[in-house]
Amino acid sequence: MSPRRILVRGPNWLGDLVMSTPGFRALREAFPADHITLHARAELLPLLEGAPWFDATRPLESYHRGLPALLGEARALRRSGSFDLGVCVPDSWSSALLMRAAGVRRIVGHARGGRGWLLHDAVDLRGAAGARRLVPREQHVLELAERVGAPAAGSGLELFTTPAEEQRARRVLEDRGVDPARERIALAPGASFGPSKHWPAASFARVGDAAAERGLDVLILGAPGEEALAGRVREAMRAPAAVLAGHLDLGALKAVIRGLRALVCNDAGARHVAVAFGVPCAVLFGPTAVEKTAWNLERVQVIERSDVPCRPCYERACPIDHRCMTRIAPLQVIDALDACLLASAGSRGLAEGGRRRAENAGT
Repeated sequence: MSPRRILVRGPNWLGDLVMSTPGFRALREAFPADHITLHARAELLPLLEGAPWFDATRPLESYHRGLPALLGEARALRRSGSFDLGVCVPDSWSSALLMRAAGVRRIVGHARGGRGWLLHDAVDLRGAAGARRLVPREQHVLELAERVGAPAAGSGLELFTTPAEEQRARRVLEDRGVDPARERIALAPGASFGPSKHWPAASFARVGDAAAERGLDVLILGAPGEEALAGRVREAMRAPAAVLAGHLDLGALKAVIRGLRALVCNDAGARHVAVAFGVPCAVLFGPTAVEKTAWNLERVQVIERSDVPCRPCYERACPIDHRCMTRIAPLQVIDALDACLLASAGSRGLAEGGRRRAENAGT
């Protein structure tokens, strides 16, 4: 039997792509001889550099460019060769329509928003909660993998770094005056979702000063376009901090996060990168619900206000006074950071103990 050609349409957000990695792992382990292509936004593809799950990646060209662009991309997919199976991770009409127009022989996806007729195999979400039918993204993708015959191979998030990514990260840290021998935490005050997810810059600054008082170097991370926000955090701090916003590509960002003691961030993509590398993180939730990201919280300190009845609203910009975020006190976040530091110290202790036992066993 010749290998099948499988097309996986990846999610459109960084965090969702990281949370999809258990499903990607399941597909690869179930179909080791098949040719699997990831189709996703070009700017997200470096996130999976070094991962063993895909034989090829293909940048998504038609994202938010309208129907003519979608149909043009479908024709290009057809010309590249027929696909036997399509795993459509996003719940959008456009993602299913593109696979249909590309002639994918069997399309598997969740039947949401009335798009079931575009799918050959429509999967119902199990245990979806509330009016928004929220389930953890890991479950969302694992259910699709299970439907095509790929049972879960663990639910933990997983990312990799390449030597080139590590080298680029070291170069940026050195250029910004960061001593590689010193332990560090990072603040990530942005969120591409919108300003409703942003905890105030002055509050992040207080946490950064608290980290510096504990003898840690402080980095301020941010995606392109978040340089001004990172600068406001730095200006509000008393202690020095290295602003890396705008200086890291996605691959180097992975490597920087991998080397942290802890991360303090909004509910955004950096949080999931940290979890994939086992880095403890303190995460602030305001307009979004934990239910959508309720797996892999073992090393996450969830910070939220339960006394704000308008949340979760999923508004990109708050139409009132942003109380879900502004009512979170810096001292609460500093306590969460301390819990993260304790967890990371324990992990280092376990790793050191394991190294010594291995050395002793070899003598």
